[in-house]
Amino acid sequence: MDTGTHIVMGIALGGLAMIDPVVANHTVTATAVMAGTIIGSQAPDVDTVLKLRNNAVYIRHHRGITHSIPAVLLWPVAIAGAIHLFVPGADFLHLWLWTFLAVFLHVFVDIFNSYGTQALRPFSNKWVALGVINTFDPTIFALHVVGLLFWAFGSNPVYTMLLMYSIIVVYYLIRFAVQAAVRHAVKNTIPSAEEIIIAPTIKFFQWRIAAISKTHHYVGRAYGRSINIYDRFDRIEIPDSPLVKAALKDKNLQAFISFSPIYRWEITEHDHVTEVRLIDLRYRSNDYYPFVAVAHLNEDLEIINSYTGWIFSEDKLHKKLDFMPN
Repeated sequence: MDTGTHIVMGIALGGLAMIDPVVANHTVTATAVMAGTIIGSQAPDVDTVLKLRNNAVYIRHHRGITHSIPAVLLWPVAIAGAIHLFVPGADFLHLWLWTFLAVFLHVFVDIFNSYGTQALRPFSNKWVALGVINTFDPTIFALHVVGLLFWAFGSNPVYTMLLMYSIIVVYYLIRFAVQAAVRHAVKNTIPSAEEIIIAPTIKFFQWRIAAISKTHHYVGRAYGRSINIYDRFDRIEIPDSPLVKAALKDKNLQAFISFSPIYRWEITEHDHVTEVRLIDLRYRSNDYYPFVAVAHLNEDLEIINSYTGWIFSEDKLHKKLDFMPN
């Protein structure tokens, strides 16, 4: 989920913590728990600082080790310990328990996005992504805001948050049902599809679709059960050539492949320079595919420059690469 949603989740959990008599009857502990749930709801995303290095490192590691099983166990200890240093009068056990719940829920709800997490590490490096909730879901955010407003105007925080989370659970179940209906509609539209990727958008009834058959890639959108296929590309394996092998050793292309389950490729010659481009098919926007990885190689198969990330125009891509072939 996005940062804003994680923040309101942390505050809401601080209100729900009033169900715990130790928290409800001890102001110092309640204050510490509120700090713990807010910080705990943000902590796993500390790996966002990897963007300061480069996109390749960020793409390969975001929602990786910081969302793993060891991290879920260690974050609450570190956060509760740090808070307890400043608020020694707080009950440490209950501070740790509610901080743990905040960290766990952060990782748990991220699983429902299309990006997913490596939540099963160290037992598996597989990305777990159920793809039913958009990274920012306005319904979930709005429900939290409404719940917090009711609390601010005097309603019981425990009953308010329990009702709010009950509604959210039902909302998640509805999203799974809608996704299943869309998947069924895609199978009827593309009977030959061997793999179907359905990703949510910010709009409730609208979904992004990418599918693979033995011969083609398909890209489209679902509006309810109405399926619109916008693009169909021949499915051609990337050449097993020295050029491609050299390009795929590049860190940006490697990061892209680790993240993108369905993509197509293009190889273009430009006067002594060859461009190898990988194009993620899940994110079509205004007839453009903005998530790409690009590498330029010279005649000696050396990488001149490369980039991976979101680019919405060729001009911006060339600026990122700081190189424009003639």
